[in-house]
Amino acid sequence: MPNPASPAPHSSLARVISWLDENEPQSLSRLVDWLKIPSISTDPQYRVDVKRAAQWAADQLAAAGLPAQVLPTGAEGKPGHPVVLAHSPGAPDYQGPHVLFYGHYDVQPVDPVELWDSPPFEPVVREGEPGGPGRRIVARGAVDDKGQVMMFLEALRAFKAVTGQPAGGVKFTVLLEGEEESGSANLEPFVKQHEAALRRCDFCLISDTGMLGRGKPAITYGVRGLAYTEVTLIGPDQDLHSGLWGGRVLNPNAALCQVLSQLWDKDGKVTIPGFYDAVRPISPREREAWAKLPWSAEEALRSIGLPKEADWGEKGFSPTERAWARPTAEINGMYGGYTGPGAKTVIPSRASAKVSFRLVADQDPAKIPGLFFEWCKARTPAGFRWEFVDHHGGHGVTVPIESPYLAAASRAVQAACGVEPALIKSGGSIPVAGMLKAILGIDTVFMGFGLDDDRVHSPNEKFEIECFRQGARSHAALIAELGAVKK
Repeated sequence: MPNPASPAPHSSLARVISWLDENEPQSLSRLVDWLKIPSISTDPQYRVDVKRAAQWAADQLAAAGLPAQVLPTGAEGKPGHPVVLAHSPGAPDYQGPHVLFYGHYDVQPVDPVELWDSPPFEPVVREGEPGGPGRRIVARGAVDDKGQVMMFLEALRAFKAVTGQPAGGVKFTVLLEGEEESGSANLEPFVKQHEAALRRCDFCLISDTGMLGRGKPAITYGVRGLAYTEVTLIGPDQDLHSGLWGGRVLNPNAALCQVLSQLWDKDGKVTIPGFYDAVRPISPREREAWAKLPWSAEEALRSIGLPKEADWGEKGFSPTERAWARPTAEINGMYGGYTGPGAKTVIPSRASAKVSFRLVADQDPAKIPGLFFEWCKARTPAGFRWEFVDHHGGHGVTVPIESPYLAAASRAVQAACGVEPALIKSGGSIPVAGMLKAILGIDTVFMGFGLDDDRVHSPNEKFEIECFRQGARSHAALIAELGAVKK
């Protein structure tokens, strides 16, 4: 594959940027129309709306010169939400990479709706506030992920308007799914079904991540994976009167707490044997680069109401290193016995916990739950037994820092924003990237423009207009970069 190493600028880029600037009101109006569609994928009552949002996206791609299909997913009797799939063939003399653009058009539920300042599917534009958010669109899906997908769609539209060529002559495959916010149950089967066509792609581009801050663009080159489990410790065959049985049998709630408290040693290291065996070490180059980032661990703690003394984690690693390049174990929820109003003096028959693990390259999310379950069994209280559930997981991914595609994206953001983007990782997980790496063998570059205070998944979700503008320009600049590549 040709190496996009420093091509000459695409001759049409300046005109494309001008088109984006001049047509920004229309671009935002189109985004508002998409945001009005309540495409909540996890709630069956919105099934028709989800399909409507898919068709809306397909129509926008067609308007940009990329004929799109709205393809069904799922099995007979258990249909999923559709995938939007489109292709641009590339100019006859195009010699650059074939890019897979992935995004999602479904959104999270809006509860608690009473905390919204305006109806979540009636988008409003709010003006900037001194010392606070800038001018912004407020609606469910504004930044996650309709707004960020729209940056790319508008860059495609601009190139078609200016050059007459779909995607400016660059080869793209566009895949927009409708189940990202509800587990992507049907995405992997869909990718496998279309594997022959998707294998033609050289790398994936995703715009569903964030910047370091306003005016501080960033490209994410690694995300952590995930393994999510549920464990239940079962004692007596019935709930017991605590007066009659207290002091005579071990309380499952207490027993589960005792077991799970052993997950970490005094240095914050996970105690499961084999947990760290496949962990990719942090390179000296990464450590040096991360140490220079304009980010304060103390300020981050303060933003969540904690003092600097609350910093905790694996000894020997900075907060950034722990979040981006080290695996973790977390207890996400515990329940057992009576939790309703008032009092009920009961020893429960069972206690449960949801336990998740954030994983890094090259840990296997299929292996970690088994290691954890064996660890639990080794600590089974006398007379008790376990029930285990392996809910789901996904691989972590890291793009080689020398990747030519990462370099092309960096040049594009710098050209569009006038600032060299930071190369960062994310402590979160984007399972699709790991799945694409496992099935198609391709890396993913994350070029997103969200902010930490965008209230993703929360009431009053927003996307700032300046971030949208920078994102549309950056995607246009990346298309120009790729279009100028020669063998």
